[in-house]
Amino acid sequence: MALYAVGDLQGCLDPLKRLLDRVDFDPAQDRLWLVGDLVNRGPESLACLRFVRSLGDAAVSVLGNHDLHLLAIHAGLHKPRRKDTVQSILDSPDREELMEWLRHRPVLHHDASLGWTMVHAGLPPQWDLETALACADELHQVLRGPEHTRLLQRMYGDQPDRWDPALTGWSRLRFITNSFTRMRYCTRDGRLDMDYKGAPGKQPAHLVPWHAVEGRLTRDHRLVVGHWSTLGYRFEHNVLSLDTGCIWGGKMTLARLDTPEPEVTQLRCPTHQPPG
Repeated sequence: MALYAVGDLQGCLDPLKRLLDRVDFDPAQDRLWLVGDLVNRGPESLACLRFVRSLGDAAVSVLGNHDLHLLAIHAGLHKPRRKDTVQSILDSPDREELMEWLRHRPVLHHDASLGWTMVHAGLPPQWDLETALACADELHQVLRGPEHTRLLQRMYGDQPDRWDPALTGWSRLRFITNSFTRMRYCTRDGRLDMDYKGAPGKQPAHLVPWHAVEGRLTRDHRLVVGHWSTLGYRFEHNVLSLDTGCIWGGKMTLARLDTPEPEVTQLRCPTHQPPG
């Protein structure tokens, strides 16, 4: 059995299938981890959802910010944005089944036997792995329960920006959601910054990538993430970053995880989104 992880699909199914063919992926015995953002901005959002769902137990996908945005649109809480490419999903006859399946995806997946944990964006520096697992469970209970529409309505916003175990209610769940699905940078004292999205090295002096914050409590755990296309492929600070900007004409990246070091396969992708 082989375990692979792949970067953000964002509605680009053909590159994924070609990568899986390259490594002779067999869903009967191999496993595939997807770092979230299955949908939006690319041309095949509906096909991506259907394909990943069809893999059953052979695939694990965590929720990304685009996936949550789709759930909010489906719930009637937001309208599609100009660059969104989710209308085919909203018009599909299996829309309800797909949205129910998506809503029950996790925000964190941990494999203790292999020593890898997967989230879409990252983990705030104040969380150890036990706290991250507990916060994921909190979010799962609400997102999969009768109050999920209230969560989807209240998840938008950048505050609070620092973890405090005393946080409660929607403020606590918003911070948890932002951590798992949106963050890239933190201030040096560990506050989330949701504004700057550029590559490391060009950011304002007071910001550092979340995984490079001094004293980060999960620094001894191997994490696989996506979300940050300007970061690109990196394996540093025990964090494997796999979003390599497929929709921008970059690459889709697949990494084998059940090996001493990740074995990487990449495929150049056509551009689906204009700059800006």
